Amino acid sequence: MLDLRLEAQAGQPLVEQIVAGLRGQIDDRVLRSGHRLPPIRRFAEHYGVSRFTVVEAYERLVALGYLQSRRGSGFYVAQRAQSVPAANHAPLSDRAVDVAWMLRRALDAPPDQLRASDGHLPPSWLDDEALRRQIRAIARDDGARLTRYGQAQGWLPLREQLCVRLAEMDVAATPEQIVLTQGATQALDLVARYLVRPGDAVLVEDPGYYNFFGNLRLIGARLIGVPRGPNGPDVDAMEKLAAEHKPRLFFMQSALHNPTGGDLSPAIAHRILQCAERHDFLIIEDDIYGEMQAMPSTRLATLDQLSRVIYVGGFSKTLSANLRVGFLAASPELAQTIGDVKTLCVVSSSEFAERVVWGLLVEGQFRRHIDRVRQRLEAARSSAMRLIERVGLELPSEPKAGMFMWTRIPGSEDAAPLAEAAAREGIVIAPGHIFRPQMQASPFLRLNAAYASDKRLERFLSQALG
Repeated sequence: MLDLRLEAQAGQPLVEQIVAGLRGQIDDRVLRSGHRLPPIRRFAEHYGVSRFTVVEAYERLVALGYLQSRRGSGFYVAQRAQSVPAANHAPLSDRAVDVAWMLRRALDAPPDQLRASDGHLPPSWLDDEALRRQIRAIARDDGARLTRYGQAQGWLPLREQLCVRLAEMDVAATPEQIVLTQGATQALDLVARYLVRPGDAVLVEDPGYYNFFGNLRLIGARLIGVPRGPNGPDVDAMEKLAAEHKPRLFFMQSALHNPTGGDLSPAIAHRILQCAERHDFLIIEDDIYGEMQAMPSTRLATLDQLSRVIYVGGFSKTLSANLRVGFLAASPELAQTIGDVKTLCVVSSSEFAERVVWGLLVEGQFRRHIDRVRQRLEAARSSAMRLIERVGLELPSEPKAGMFMWTRIPGSEDAAPLAEAAAREGIVIAPGHIFRPQMQASPFLRLNAAYASDKRLERFLSQALG
């Protein structure tokens, strides 16, 4: 049994005593990587504490990166990444009406509309009770700064927690390299606002994330599409386009790509970084859906260590779109400068929302919630693939995780007419052309597997394609 001294009458809660004691033993290497901790019941009986106290302490240590949970086996001391300085990168010097209309249409959709191509999980899949508990806890906390502006780069404890989460991906970062934002969308906007000038070329994936395409057009950027395959961008095409257009940025999604659902292979990842070095451009890696992977795939930020890569993440897709908590991680100089841009544009982000997210992370609710989401998505993808086969759509590449199904209409060059017909039936289906840089015609549709079991979708597709 562990050598811990717990005092019920001490001013420090028992949970914090356990966390502090175990952290000290791990930091001092008394407990080494791979060591199995006592089972919860045995720990509770030995020290005369409740099982709930032990669970909360273990969960906090998991969130802090000291322990890892192995389903059916227990809790083990984690292999902790060594902190290394992030590579420096010198700061760079100094109409999306169609996209905005589409977003308004999705946001203002009536409750009975079937959003078969939505970019979010169904509201019923999210843990709103956990959110309510965190909100009540913050409201009771006399130390919470509920009436003041937040810190310029965002609430420090959450930035520290994000460093722990990045370390799990083998990305070494300090809190000074992280800027909290009002959703990942604002993180992308701040980067583009600072780095891109009218007329600048920006490489983007084709197909790719249409909302950011609209943002770049609004700035006046020239969007240069790089074909996206099942394992990542076509790097041969990227080389030629980079040599011709001299881009300022390349924007991409490595994991659970929107809209194809694909991941990035290690070989292509290395070639992308080599191309960026040769042609001297930065990379924005948008990882907003990455938490939905049980087995993480390759990330450019891991290979690059935030030298040329600006890593963007957030919690709107997994916790709550209403919280609007996102972040970016970059080299120290670039993070500082983008933090200044954030301050000039919006003063600060919401410390209240950041405290809610922090509480869900460190107390373990987020980890348990995302485990449930992954299991539900796995079942939903199986159901969606059967639907796709029954109605006569094609699925050129089967996604390994996540919610997106990039399906093709056989014998068609343009999916827009089918999407328009679906809209008349109260069903929102996203046609492939909206995911292309110049909105070129496409025979593809993006479907959300979480909505594929709705009978209205199968009836419509069967009739339209039959």
